[in-house]
Amino acid sequence: MMFELSGEHETFRKVVRDFAERELAPYVAEWDREHRLPVEVVHAMGELGLFGLVAPEQYGGSDADFTSLCVAIEEIGRVDQSIGATLEAAVGLGINPILGYGTAEQKERWLPDLVAGRALAGFGLTEPEAGSDAGATRTRAELVDGDWVINGAKAFITNSGTPITSLVTVTARTGTDEISSIIVPAGTPGFGVEPGYDKLGWRISDTHGLTFDDCRVPEENLLGGRGDGYRQFLTVLDDGRIAIAALAVGLAQGCL
Repeated sequence: MMFELSGEHETFRKVVRDFAERELAPYVAEWDREHRLPVEVVHAMGELGLFGLVAPEQYGGSDADFTSLCVAIEEIGRVDQSIGATLEAAVGLGINPILGYGTAEQKERWLPDLVAGRALAGFGLTEPEAGSDAGATRTRAELVDGDWVINGAKAFITNSGTPITSLVTVTARTGTDEISSIIVPAGTPGFGVEPGYDKLGWRISDTHGLTFDDCRVPEENLLGGRGDGYRQFLTVLDDGRIAIAALAVGLAQGCL
């Protein structure tokens, strides 16, 4: 069994490494001190095609394999873990739920900007009282006159409060034993973004708590079927485990 990457993957690795050492390495200490994710860095990674690696060409992606994404995360993470996490979350938690479960209309509306790095999206799963046990979600969404009315709170949500955040996909109880996923556009009345956390590490990564106070979004913002949220986020997190492992490899290489 071979454990070496293909020549194409190694060529791609060099492209991402050159970008990270040229565009990130000289500045990450300053951004870390400022606790700031520069929007221009997201745009630059978008121009390099990093957000669209696993997205279809019809949405502006390159339709590459998952290994290519892991190589990119590893190389960005070799220079800075928080920017590597930004990339991982933008794809795994921002793009993939819509790509995997969205309607044709939802994909056409949201994916082109996300794939191009013109926008970021978050995935609102973790709550103050429901972290590892995400099935204990307390956020609720009630269908009222054709709108989902959402009430609750989320915690530690990546890419949720940047100037270019376009949406957060939120898990909420839509019934007694039913968790669904709902797309909440940024700026929706009743959708609050709390100040960024004062973190020990990953300080460039944008991370916030979120609140929902009678936040209303159209019924068609449901992602997939009603009650599919639990299955959706378990699937989404499976890919994330591999991608975060690639991020960890980048950290080890940086240390060495």
